[in-house]
Amino acid sequence: MALSKEMRAAIAATRFGLGARPGELAEAAGDPQGWLAGQIVGRGADLALPNTDLSARRVHDLREFRQDRRQMRQQEAGMGEDDVSPERDPVRRAGRMIRETGAEDFLERARLAATTPASFRERWALFWCNHFTVSGIKLATATTVGPFEREAIRPRVFGRFEDMLIASTAHPGMLLYLDQAQSIGPNTQAAKFMSRRPQAQRLGGLNENLAREILELHTVGVNGGYTQADVTEFAYCLTGWSVGGPRERQRSGYFVFREAAHEPGPRTVLGKRYPDDGVNQAAAVMKDLAAHPKTARFVCTKIARHFVSDTPSPALVADLEKAWLATGGDLAQVARALIASPPAWAPEPSKFKTPYEFVISSYRAIGGQPAAIEHLGMLAGLGQRPFAPPSPKGWPDEAAHWAAPDAIVKRMNWAEAFSAVIAPTRDPDAIARLALGPRLTEPVAKAVARAESRPEAMSLLLMSPEFQRR
Repeated sequence: MALSKEMRAAIAATRFGLGARPGELAEAAGDPQGWLAGQIVGRGADLALPNTDLSARRVHDLREFRQDRRQMRQQEAGMGEDDVSPERDPVRRAGRMIRETGAEDFLERARLAATTPASFRERWALFWCNHFTVSGIKLATATTVGPFEREAIRPRVFGRFEDMLIASTAHPGMLLYLDQAQSIGPNTQAAKFMSRRPQAQRLGGLNENLAREILELHTVGVNGGYTQADVTEFAYCLTGWSVGGPRERQRSGYFVFREAAHEPGPRTVLGKRYPDDGVNQAAAVMKDLAAHPKTARFVCTKIARHFVSDTPSPALVADLEKAWLATGGDLAQVARALIASPPAWAPEPSKFKTPYEFVISSYRAIGGQPAAIEHLGMLAGLGQRPFAPPSPKGWPDEAAHWAAPDAIVKRMNWAEAFSAVIAPTRDPDAIARLALGPRLTEPVAKAVARAESRPEAMSLLLMSPEFQRR
């Protein structure tokens, strides 16, 4: 049975997008697929910045903070409890500023998500931000997550996958998060220099974190056929990819290639031999990984799982994979294939919203946005602390991770608190119709209409299966 345009508009806004704002379903109803296709334009990101200047400044500020903190500790070593260091308060203020900077980045991102008229474009960008995860759980990346998303990911979400892979790998946020910045080949000038330093002052050595995550998480996937030897060889290729230090003035905080740390010699990754071509050796590996058929299969399966179902249909994955392979990983064409694939329009809402999606769609339903970072602080309690996925895998997509009984109780508590503030001056019945359209079932509509108060009605709407799922 063919779906009505009204139902397709509801699917377009709630499954492909981040939830409908007032009037959005009517806007999309004329041509739901065309409404989505119209968002696959330009650089694809309203928060995009053209280069890594912001990240470089953030890295520089963090290094200054760490230096000041070390000096403070050295000066206070051996002092009595009544002694007061004049540097203590400035260092604490600097630490607080670092925390607040990351919070402001996240608030700006959430406001964009809550207000954008192109929420498919934003969801598409958020998918890639999660695919190439940089987490703020480390001090080294506490303030670079937002700039990483803006500089490495968002400008390329409708470009070539190869370009995004290389840009994300070379970004200071990724290099610091996965400890690549200090990776040194064992047979290099840098390694010889380090060997002459006292044991306590030695840093570096070969680090395989980034190489492993590119293979396992960013490209061919854990079942992609690579071996530990491939990881090590690729890690050798990546040696020298680093971040400029304070002494490098013009390049401080930016990507640099350190020839003295790059392991010399040709390397073999996934059966192909790569000559020693300096910085281009690792780039050549990544170009081949981006073009690998197993990368197309792995990433397209992730896209289908994120947008449509925890167990996506093989036909949907095949449609995406076909577009990927035919265009060399042109992500705009993959996005068009997604919205053109019939299985993506199945009427059953199979996806369970993550906490972030739930909160953002709640704001979108009322035509509002979070006014302060405190309004998003509950995300940590809901299991999704801002800019802090627990591992390079990013946030999980599957319902099993987010739909546990205690998590549902926490969502209900948030829905009640949210509704108590916003519902008294609004009409929950109208919000329900405008947010869900024909996806609003009669039982839920009746429950909202018969609630004893507007806050109760709004809470019932937000916690309904129709609103929790997309």
